[in-house]
Amino acid sequence: MKNLSAQNSSFTDFVFNGFNSLEEWRPFLFIPFFLMFVLSITANCSLICLVISQKSLHSPMYVLICLLAVVDLILPIISVPKMLLSFLFNWSGISLTGCLIQMFCINYVASFQSTLLLWMAVDRYFAICKPLNYHIYVEISNFLKFVVVPLIRNVLLNVTMVSMAAKLSFCLTNVIDHCFCEHMALVQLACGDTSVNNLLGLVTAILIPTADCILITVSYVVIFASVIKSGKAQMKALNTCITHIIVMAFSLTFALIAYLSYRIRNNFSPNSRVFASTMYILFPSCFNPIIYGVRTKEIRQRFLQFIREVKVFP
Repeated sequence: MKNLSAQNSSFTDFVFNGFNSLEEWRPFLFIPFFLMFVLSITANCSLICLVISQKSLHSPMYVLICLLAVVDLILPIISVPKMLLSFLFNWSGISLTGCLIQMFCINYVASFQSTLLLWMAVDRYFAICKPLNYHIYVEISNFLKFVVVPLIRNVLLNVTMVSMAAKLSFCLTNVIDHCFCEHMALVQLACGDTSVNNLLGLVTAILIPTADCILITVSYVVIFASVIKSGKAQMKALNTCITHIIVMAFSLTFALIAYLSYRIRNNFSPNSRVFASTMYILFPSCFNPIIYGVRTKEIRQRFLQFIREVKVFP
């Protein structure tokens, strides 16, 4: 009767166990992750303040860059503080409800990051390939057409994925081998059939980051083809495109590694899988604003001008 009762019960509280194999060295992980967290907060807040304060940067492209900085600011705030407390004080507990909320927030904000990169590609497509129609594209009524559909897609897929995870019974263990609530990290603790959850995770990965990546690639192929045909007249415009491609490459590479780590378990140690997932959140958040600051001429100039003004008027 005891065994039957244990099988029918479902855990409602969980414990994060990421990097547990490092044992006594685990608290030292607080230092690099805390430094990355501080860098992320500082760099993104600086970029957001710069774009908001400089009227010359109030164009669609820089507004999208600012929105990306907001996303890169929110992602670490959602996931990293709990992870840091776990490293330093071993405060690793979380309720099922808290886990599901964190999971939805991480997945939705990450999917919005992918969608923002798509909007940037569309913006560059109209600016370079359809310059005469660019003013029509940036009108609110037309821009909303590009905004509404991806946002509805992201909400529906993520709500469905989290809702299906909430219906599972977790009777195998309450130890999550991760530093935050990732979909597959929680689902693999469930007893019973999880094939629908696995399929839903795959469909979500195909319809959001993969679909966005394909559309972004097509946009940039068309852009590069257009610039090559037109000669050197629009070569300066490619500088921003190359910046977008660098940012996209970093984001999607870590996302792909994090996703595949659960599908190819034999080739990934638990520590490698957790590291890939944390870098998917932290690395782009730290370096996206720096990449934009260095490679985007207008942002770089405005930032240097702002620094000079601060020095002149302390």
